[in-house]
Amino acid sequence: MPGPGNVGERVRNLRLTRRLSQAQLAGHDLSDSYISLIESGKRTPTPTVLRMLAERLGCTPEYLAEGVEPEQRAHLEVRERHAHLALLGGDPVTAEAGFDEVIARSDDQELTARARWGRARALEELGRTDEAIALFEELREQAERDPGRASWLPPVIALARCYHAVGDLGQAIALGERAMERLRRLGLGVGQEHTEAGRILLLAYVDRSDPRRAHEIGRRLLFPEVPGDVSSTSASYQRASLLALDEGTIGDSLYFADQALAARGDGLPVQTHARLHLAAAKALLRGVPPFSDAAPSPLPGDAGGVVPTSGEYSGTGLPGIERPRAEGTRESAQEALGLLQGAADLRGAEATESVIAKARALVLVGEVDQAIVLLEEFIDAGMALAPPGNGPRPVPAPPDNELVARSQRTVLARLVLARARVAQGDPGAAQAVLRAASEQLTTLPAGRPAAHLYRELGEMYELVRSNDDAAAAYRRALEAAGLHPARAQEATSDLGRV
Repeated sequence: MPGPGNVGERVRNLRLTRRLSQAQLAGHDLSDSYISLIESGKRTPTPTVLRMLAERLGCTPEYLAEGVEPEQRAHLEVRERHAHLALLGGDPVTAEAGFDEVIARSDDQELTARARWGRARALEELGRTDEAIALFEELREQAERDPGRASWLPPVIALARCYHAVGDLGQAIALGERAMERLRRLGLGVGQEHTEAGRILLLAYVDRSDPRRAHEIGRRLLFPEVPGDVSSTSASYQRASLLALDEGTIGDSLYFADQALAARGDGLPVQTHARLHLAAAKALLRGVPPFSDAAPSPLPGDAGGVVPTSGEYSGTGLPGIERPRAEGTRESAQEALGLLQGAADLRGAEATESVIAKARALVLVGEVDQAIVLLEEFIDAGMALAPPGNGPRPVPAPPDNELVARSQRTVLARLVLARARVAQGDPGAAQAVLRAASEQLTTLPAGRPAAHLYRELGEMYELVRSNDDAAAAYRRALEAAGLHPARAQEATSDLGRV
C-alpha cells in the first residue's frame, strides 16, 4: 500500500515508529523547528534533505516523496503490464482485477492513469458499458483540463464507440466527428485513431439510416488518398506531433510521437484493419452502395439523395415503423465478401459477427446452401428448426452481459437462416426458424439491440406473408426501444383528401 498522506505525514509516522524526537531526527544538520514545519506540511524538503531524513528513518527517499518503495513501484509496473496483456488476450476479468490493484496501490499519476484507462477498456469488453462510459468521461475531462499531460483523443474515440454500443447515436456521431475533425486539422488521415473513429461513424450513420454519409466515410477509409505503408503512417504521426507541439497541446504531441515510434515497428495493427473490413461489410449489407463506386447510383426509392422516410408499412398497421431495410445489392454483397476475407483475424464475438455477415452476403449472391452450412455450424440446426411448442418454453436468462450478447447473436443467426430458407423456396422451414427466434427474443432485455432484432423479425414475417406476426414483432420493436405505438382512433369528421 502507498504510505499514508503526504511527505510530512510519512516523516512523522516513521519518526514515531522509530521513537525519535524531532530534535533527534534533525541532528546537527537541521533544526527541530524545520522538522516540525515539514511534518505539518508547511515546508517541502529538498532532495538533499529527503535523502538525509530517509537514511535516519531507515527507508528510501522514494518512499518519503511518493509513499511507494522502488520494489513496490516495479511490482505495480509489471502488474499493470500483465493486466494489459490479459486484456489483449481476451481475459477482461483478470485484466480488471489487475488494474484495480494498481489503482488502489499506486500514487504515481502516470501509472494510475494508464491503469484507469485499462480498467475502462476491461469494463467495455465485459459489457458493462455504462460503467466504462463513466470512467472514459472522467479521463476525457482530465485530459481537457490538463492538455499538457494526456491526449483527449483516445477517450473521445472510446466514448464514441461506447455510446454507439448503447444506442446513443447522437453522442456517438458528435464525438466521432469531433475526433475526425481534430485528426483532419493535424493532417492525420491514416493510422489507428483515424481508422477506429471512421469505423464507428460508418456504423453509426448506417444505424441512423444515412447511407450516403456512410458511403462517403467508408470509401475514404477503404481507399485513402494517402498511402498506408508503415513509413508514411509513421511520418504522418510525426507531423501531427509537431503540429500539436506548435499548438501547445503537449499531451497530443507526446501521444502522436509514441504512435509514430510504434508505427515504425508494427504498422497499423491487423485487428484494426479487420474491424474496419467487418464494419464496411455490414454497411454494404444494410443498403450502402459499393465503396468501390466513387459516385454511387441512386438508392432504391431515393429521390434527390433523400433516404425514404419512415411511415406506415403495408400490412402492419403501425405508424412510425420504418420500411424494411435494404439488404444490399448483389454487387454490394460481392464486395462485402471480399472485405470479409480481410476480417479473418477477428476473434470471439467479432468472429461470429463476421460469419453471420458472410452468410447474409452469400444469400444475396445466390449461394444459399453455403450460407446455411455456415449458420448451422454456429447454431443447433435441429433446435432452430423445431417449433417452440415441441419443447418446454425457455426460462428467461439472467441479465448476464456475455450471455445476453451470445443470445443476441444466436437470434441474428436464426433470422439470417430464415432468410436463406425463404431464398431456398421453403417458407415452412423459414416460419419454424422465425418462431424459434421469436421465442428466444422474449428472454432478452429491452434496448436498442432487441429493437433491431424485433424489427428484422417483423420484416421476415412479412416475407413469409404472416402479417399478424409481423405487426406483433414491430410492436415489440417499439416497446424494446422505449416507445409505445399509438392506438388507432376513428375519425370524427370527413377530412376528405389531404
